[in-house]
Amino acid sequence: MKIVLIGIQGSGKSTQGNLLSKQLNIPYLSTGHIFREIAKEKTQLGRYVKETINSGILIPDDKTIKIVNEYLSRNEYKKGYILDGFPRTMEQAHAFRNHVDKVIYLQITDKEALWRIAHRDDIARADETLPALKKRIELFHKFTKPVLDYYRTKGKLEDIDATQSIKEVNESILKTIGKQLVKNQIISWELKQKTIIAIVGLPGSGKTVAADFFQKKGLVVISFGKAINDYIDQKKLEHSEKNHKQVREGLRLKYGKEALAILNEKKISQLLKKEKILIIDGMRSWEEYEYLMNRFPRVRIVIVALFADKLTRYYRISHRKDRARLFGAQRDLDELFGTNMGPTIAYADHLVKNNFSIEDFFDKLEIIYRTIYFS
Repeated sequence: MKIVLIGIQGSGKSTQGNLLSKQLNIPYLSTGHIFREIAKEKTQLGRYVKETINSGILIPDDKTIKIVNEYLSRNEYKKGYILDGFPRTMEQAHAFRNHVDKVIYLQITDKEALWRIAHRDDIARADETLPALKKRIELFHKFTKPVLDYYRTKGKLEDIDATQSIKEVNESILKTIGKQLVKNQIISWELKQKTIIAIVGLPGSGKTVAADFFQKKGLVVISFGKAINDYIDQKKLEHSEKNHKQVREGLRLKYGKEALAILNEKKISQLLKKEKILIIDGMRSWEEYEYLMNRFPRVRIVIVALFADKLTRYYRISHRKDRARLFGAQRDLDELFGTNMGPTIAYADHLVKNNFSIEDFFDKLEIIYRTIYFS
């Protein structure tokens, strides 16, 4: 297991790194530790690092990348490590050769970090004056925040609320890597039951964005609405409410209101043989839900309903690159009653309000994902 800890000073990286090292039996090290160890070596590189550190100059990105990559290629780190302080920049992240399993972002506010450091029991380091700390936090937001986004798009980033107690933060980290602490022993945690997460919601509520969020976490997504969109594209028809309704009703006349579940059943069955969690983007009718329940009785089906205010939804749809005119009261009513979506929203296991920023939306989805995964 190769883990990277990221967070501003005072977020608890050292505390959690040492805890995880003992629990997982892999070394914890920071770039500071790496440089200090190399500085002890009677080599050309050792002399360079020692002289650079002693002069108070930061080791440049290109040198840092080379040093860290070479250091972690040693035999003692083959089985894994917990790394703190690297990568700090996008250049470092792109050039980092070691395969990283998880990047843990210990998230606290700047104010909380400063308060923690000011109230430490140990003697403050020379670089822990208030101006120095504020400068380091400023550099973190400028250079390291993009690194978080980089790993988030790769589905490797886990956001942890570091304002919790040390024990709670530790338990949260262990869960993200499939481990749990039982009677002071670390045991592997594995999702036992196959799960389908069905995303439902009226047009413009954020179903596609939610599906993309889950896809970036490495989950496979099946879009139920794709069959209708593909048919309309193949026939070179306009994406209008009239045409969508006509195609949808044609399929339902042939297969019933569970039509899209029937059309996707084979694909779902094949994917569930290798996937533990499957995402359905845009399950609509109650009949589709019942059909899946009957066809996959051993699979847990969790409905996540998305809600956004009507005007917010209409604004979002009107600014799409395609199907920008496909909104309005009639379409909403067709979805609720014509496709029988109303019961799936009312019966949902989780409701997510998506009226605010994309960051707020992702935070809510992350909480729900963890709730489903670890329940």
